[in-house]
Amino acid sequence: MDPLDIIGNLHKVKPVYQPVVSAIRHKIIGYEVLGRFRQGEENWCSLKNFFHDGDVPEEFKVDVDQHLLKLAISEMLDSKRTGFLFINRTANELLFNNGEDLLETLLYYKEKGFSLNRVVLEVTEHDFEERFEELNHLLLYYKTYGIQIAIDHIGVKSSNIDRIRQLEPHILKIDTKMIRDHNREGFQDVMFSLSMLAQRIGAALLFENIEDDFQLHFAWKHGGRFYQGFYLAKPEFQMRSNDYLTLNTRDKINSYIQREKNLIEQRLSFVLFWEQKVKELLPKWDGAKKVDPFIELVTEKFDQESFRMFVCNGDGLQISSNFRKRDEIWEPEPHKKGSNWAFRPYFLENVMQMKTWNKGRLSDIYSDIETKDMIRTFSYPLTGQYFLFIDIPYTFIYENECLLI
Repeated sequence: MDPLDIIGNLHKVKPVYQPVVSAIRHKIIGYEVLGRFRQGEENWCSLKNFFHDGDVPEEFKVDVDQHLLKLAISEMLDSKRTGFLFINRTANELLFNNGEDLLETLLYYKEKGFSLNRVVLEVTEHDFEERFEELNHLLLYYKTYGIQIAIDHIGVKSSNIDRIRQLEPHILKIDTKMIRDHNREGFQDVMFSLSMLAQRIGAALLFENIEDDFQLHFAWKHGGRFYQGFYLAKPEFQMRSNDYLTLNTRDKINSYIQREKNLIEQRLSFVLFWEQKVKELLPKWDGAKKVDPFIELVTEKFDQESFRMFVCNGDGLQISSNFRKRDEIWEPEPHKKGSNWAFRPYFLENVMQMKTWNKGRLSDIYSDIETKDMIRTFSYPLTGQYFLFIDIPYTFIYENECLLI
């Protein structure tokens, strides 16, 4: 499309609205504004290439976006539609004319009854690469008016985390295409970092481009408060109601809840079963000086579930040999005595909880230092001073889905 043809025929430019769905209320809570240009009688083309074309003057883009914004707000006011309006702007557009064009338009409609806290301004993470100070200053200024800020394509550039933390946006927008583009473990690490960032700055997670059940379940499982994508609803020229969603999100999420509860129940059953197996051996515990013979008994009980086990005291000092399973044979590793594991995150926290509650604990999945495999560790208090650690291999975890979560 010729940019001059678009800018000279703004009457052929119309907004389409893609619903944003809440995980809390299971209904549409807002709409993202996207642009379409009419070519011919019925052919409406996306303006994505127009906005992403570096050769198109910023002034043209600002004019088209302003046109779309005015039509969208007018539509919401005329139809008395509630909810948020999500609008996209690049850094260059925002900094053009010092960002006054957008603010003047929003203030104009504020006088007509459209509250500025209903506006969610989306800026891509890429825009933080250059001119950060100017952009950050402008966005903070917008926030004083109640305008909400969303960072789009979050996670693409991990180097921007500190800058995003400074801004403290209201929403972090995650493209679920990243699930397909990363390996499972790699993307889990990305999601963990983003979830921690969101918690620290008080931001909600919005997952976009959801195209199937797997991606919606992933978004729900990883703390997504808002969802968006063709699996839920496609962009349309009308602001559709909840009746037009392509699936019943309440029923769908309830099915996720029931599935998750079943898996948690199965996992807790494993923990209770393992606790019972250790308790049956406790009468044979004869103190730290005879710890290795005791572990030999434990290996018989956990031959199917474990590949390594050892005993530590409450300070993290390993008082036993490692017992390591190789080629179905358990072998002691006496040289591991004297190792101290208190440096590991949550080690002392877990030890104190075991001591306080006298119950076993199952760790999250983590990468083993020696094998580099993903494992979990079941730990149990033998006494108030000594604690048994049983490492579970990924092969066993993979065979039992409840241990994968």
